[in-house]
Amino acid sequence: MIMENNESKMVTIHVMGKSHEVPGDLTIMKAMEYAGHQFRRGSGCRGGYCGACATIYRTKGSYKLLGALACQKMVENDMYIAQIPFSPAEKKTYDINDLRADANAFMVHYPEISRCLSCNTCTKACPQDIMVMDYVQAALRGDVSEAARLSFDCISCGLCAVRCPAEIVPYNIAQLARRLYSKYVDGPAEHVLEKVKEVEEGKFDAEIAELQSLDREALKERYETREKRL
Repeated sequence: MIMENNESKMVTIHVMGKSHEVPGDLTIMKAMEYAGHQFRRGSGCRGGYCGACATIYRTKGSYKLLGALACQKMVENDMYIAQIPFSPAEKKTYDINDLRADANAFMVHYPEISRCLSCNTCTKACPQDIMVMDYVQAALRGDVSEAARLSFDCISCGLCAVRCPAEIVPYNIAQLARRLYSKYVDGPAEHVLEKVKEVEEGKFDAEIAELQSLDREALKERYETREKRL
């Protein structure tokens, strides 16, 4: 009876065209590993924080290509899966000290932002349910605070950029917005400035040198017995 229950939970997935029988209660990432796939890229935190496992899939009976994080999305029967080889992540080089917190900062470095069609495809593609189009439009208006607020949870997985018909890379816009906000609107946090000063003064040099002198096992023990703060 137990075996019958386990069998009823098995589903068929198709990874890059090859079919596999996997338990239906696994995420795409775990199901691919169950099927024998070894992740050499496209796998990071495994908890929905790093954005490394952006994946395209299609479900049975649907013509739509959908996007998700492989570590979050649960498999479905007859799901066709393909990992994205890369996303257009090229960023412009700029000195944040030379910029101002206005629309010009975005237009100079990412002029393609003006091509936004307001189609909302980027928002629909976001696995974090972020209002991507809204923060792109906020940046276009020069509303740095709103762009930073709306994009706060962005993990730069690249799915929005892959789907954008105007060839915008929204998460580059988000990163610039948050950097501008941090420097010119919110300002540096005092405790961070104090810690930077301590580092520059060499307060932690001895501790760092000690850690560098430890072998692998000693480092592992130090890590496992460290004080854990909630």
